[in-house]
Amino acid sequence: MKTIASFVENYIRNKPFLLSALSQGIINLTSLTRIMLPEIQEELKKEIKQGAVVMALKRLSEDLEFRTNHKIIKVLKDIGEITVRSSLTDYTFSISDSILKKQEELLSFINVKKNIFYTSSRGVSETNIVINSSMDELIKTVFKGEHIIEEKSDLSSISIRMPEENSSTPGLYYFIFQRLAWEGIIIWEVISTSNEFTILVSEEQIDIAFKVIKNLKKIS
Repeated sequence: MKTIASFVENYIRNKPFLLSALSQGIINLTSLTRIMLPEIQEELKKEIKQGAVVMALKRLSEDLEFRTNHKIIKVLKDIGEITVRSSLTDYTFSISDSILKKQEELLSFINVKKNIFYTSSRGVSETNIVINSSMDELIKTVFKGEHIIEEKSDLSSISIRMPEENSSTPGLYYFIFQRLAWEGIIIWEVISTSNEFTILVSEEQIDIAFKVIKNLKKIS
């Protein structure tokens, strides 16, 4: 049986930004109800009082705040070291029979160099390399003949050391990326391990991105 409460919860859960804003108590429930009311009445095939929808929204927002934000905020307060790097280039190559051999050759060069940032990931049909822009000529030499799908320079990275609870906290990364999206930050690449993740953004957006990440520890 469809109820006002079940409809309201389904409506909110299908709108991620609205879900988060509701859990933070920054939405006028009466105004939101006026928007939702026609759709609720059409779905339930009866007239619905505005107060009933407002009450359902209030109960849902309180429940969301308890179940989601408190757990997430607790983990965010324990964020560890935040490291920023600049002057990076992101390469995407098509996977070929020779690409792994080329990567081995690249590693043999950079292993003897200090302070070189390097990371690589492999998908089904593409492989990705992020490296200091000072290595651009080396990349072009080593990977000559390989198909470059995309090359993006003038990037900076932010690496964040996360507490071990990060992998068992639902919604944690959504919470982080949502705040970056609110500030208009375009994330070029995401690189992660069990307890650390790195985002790549344009150098012109690095300052605001760093501020967003740093301020996560101050959310209460």
